[in-house]
Amino acid sequence: MFASPVICGIVALVLVADSDAERPSKPTAKEALQAFNDLIGPWRATGTPEGSPSARQKGFWQEAHQWEWQFKGADVCLKVAIDKGKYFTRGELRFLPDKEQYEFKAVTLDDQTLTFAGAIKDHTLSLERQDDKKGETQRLVLALIHSNRFLYSYAVKPEDKTLFTKLYQAGAVKEDVPFASPGDASPECIVSGGLGTIKVAYKGQTYYVCCSGCRDAFKDDPEKYIKEYEEKKKTKAKK
Repeated sequence: MFASPVICGIVALVLVADSDAERPSKPTAKEALQAFNDLIGPWRATGTPEGSPSARQKGFWQEAHQWEWQFKGADVCLKVAIDKGKYFTRGELRFLPDKEQYEFKAVTLDDQTLTFAGAIKDHTLSLERQDDKKGETQRLVLALIHSNRFLYSYAVKPEDKTLFTKLYQAGAVKEDVPFASPGDASPECIVSGGLGTIKVAYKGQTYYVCCSGCRDAFKDDPEKYIKEYEEKKKTKAKK
């Protein structure tokens, strides 16, 4: 006995609907960047080139990083300013939902913008770019070791090679923050969900944000972020 075309069509629609329901939704740019909330704030970093102990000692340098959120309409990113950087002066980290990958635009000392792209795995962000002029692939890796510590390294692979060669590495420690992780009672940034360190007020109520970028976003549209924050608290309470 054969099923009618109508019944087959209904079954097919149900199967498609179930498949769509089970398929995880793609994260928004803001949601994907929240994996890097611990970066927000000031850092001091020490870098060393690869080589012999004497070469490392002779070539080491120190630099300061300041990470914060930036919201410009639909564009959301984490931006970093690097003071006394040996290779870069600033950068912007984005998530591209359509490509499902991260993008980091780094500005060099001679004001060139290098665009790296890649993914995060096990708290390590691995980004690459192809430099056709030099005939090599360049890799920038940022490893989140702890909420108060991260490492980044730079490596290259010539077209005729199969392995990357690391050129340098830098370790960064967060300034003015104890090494112990903040407790659950720490205030939450109402915009990014990170650690709230700056007080903001609206209609007599006090909230917290993590950086000047989130502070500006909250001031531009406080009711939007308060609504999102309250909805998130209700969702957590139901779990």
